[in-house]
Amino acid sequence: MTNTARAGVWAAPGRVNLIGEHTDYNDGFVLPFALSQQVTVAAARRDDGLLRLRFPAASGGTKDPVQLRIDALEPGRGPRGWAGYAAGVAWALRDAGHPVGGVDVTFSSTVPPGAGLSSSAALEVACALALNDLYELGLPGDELALLCRRAENAYIGAPTGIMDQAASACCTPGHALFLDTRDLSRRHVPFDPAAHGLALLVVDTRVQHAHADGEYGRRRAGCEAAARTLGVRALRDVPHGELPAALGRLPDADSRGLVRHVVTENERVLRAVDLLAAGDLPALGPVLTAGHASLRDDFRVSCPEVDLAVTAALSAGALGARMTGGGFGGSVLALVARGAEEAVGAAVAAAFAEASYAPPHWFGAAASAGARRLS
Repeated sequence: MTNTARAGVWAAPGRVNLIGEHTDYNDGFVLPFALSQQVTVAAARRDDGLLRLRFPAASGGTKDPVQLRIDALEPGRGPRGWAGYAAGVAWALRDAGHPVGGVDVTFSSTVPPGAGLSSSAALEVACALALNDLYELGLPGDELALLCRRAENAYIGAPTGIMDQAASACCTPGHALFLDTRDLSRRHVPFDPAAHGLALLVVDTRVQHAHADGEYGRRRAGCEAAARTLGVRALRDVPHGELPAALGRLPDADSRGLVRHVVTENERVLRAVDLLAAGDLPALGPVLTAGHASLRDDFRVSCPEVDLAVTAALSAGALGARMTGGGFGGSVLALVARGAEEAVGAAVAAAFAEASYAPPHWFGAAASAGARRLS
């Protein structure tokens, strides 16, 4: 029942967030860029209303495909894991009134899962782009990103913001995406560390995390409660200059830490954008390191392995380093002199070995293309 006359291949990348963590669901600012690692989707329309999903075992899937009726998809009743994200995208498109029918989809991925590099968002966006083209919906990238976020929030039940999907859908090569998550206005900021004698190293600590876990949701709920206490729509509306007064109105240390992180992190994003615009990339290092301290001490989403990776990278000469992603594991981003990637990565690996942690994996990262059709 596959209609091979309507078939193609699409790709959507993972992302690294340069700075701006846990600000997106607080209506704040973020500065991600797309990775070269991506989720690839080969898809074709079906004429029988079936959603047939294949994810090879080499990419974390199973031998047999997952097969669902597309008109029977409901939040809370679908498959879990990677198949749930794809089913959620189909559900979100249909729930929004778009005439999406059956489809055969085969996925492959080079984005490390659970590493804080948005493998799930890349899968969602690749699937959404394929369905958009196969059913000639004509939706732009920013609208697809919003539908993918709805899939993750309402279908999967993970209370994530818009950054990951927007980065995967909208980033361009050689640029970071300066995104205002309140109105979705965006600007592509030139970002080429190599031109400044620098490089970005991503260290995957191999510590797994899951956004659907309760800790992420508790942080978001805490931010929303603090905004209500302060009488603002979202923590983005607390001016940086009024932060001390705002903290004095909060009832406990936990809420003060959440607010302090979000308000100062928004300022770090704005500072980073200014530095990129001025071509002063070395000065970005302390901004990254300050962001990590805030995530560790105020937002409390780090862990011993991530903290050790940051400390080891800085001790080995990195200009700055911080965790990237939702936290509770995942990856560390380090800004290093060009050519020092191997030495810094080896220093982190040696520190992990001394602490009896599992060996980390590291790779160099460059700002790459967003989602696109390959054929």
